[in-house]
Amino acid sequence: MELSLKEVFEASKGVLSEIVDLSDPDFRLEQVEFKKDEKIWDVVVSFLVANKNKPVGITPITFSFPVERVYKRLKIDENKEVLGIYMFSEAG
Repeated sequence: MELSLKEVFEASKGVLSEIVDLSDPDFRLEQVEFKKDEKIWDVVVSFLVANKNKPVGITPITFSFPVERVYKRLKIDENKEVLGIYMFSEAG
């Protein structure tokens, strides 16, 4: 069964929604590739999470935002099942 990009994105959001603590995490599909030999989708999704790294000082250099964007890599099979969630790194 071949999935549409929308189906792949919705499957990704469905699983990641369970671990996100914001009401509007602003999910974004960043990268997607279908690996024919493995019959899986390799997907990178970004979303917002609460920024737990609070600044120590009050100088402008230590200013931080209340949220930060996180990137996760997921593997999804042809049945829309998420096989794994991984840390994403541009290096590989």
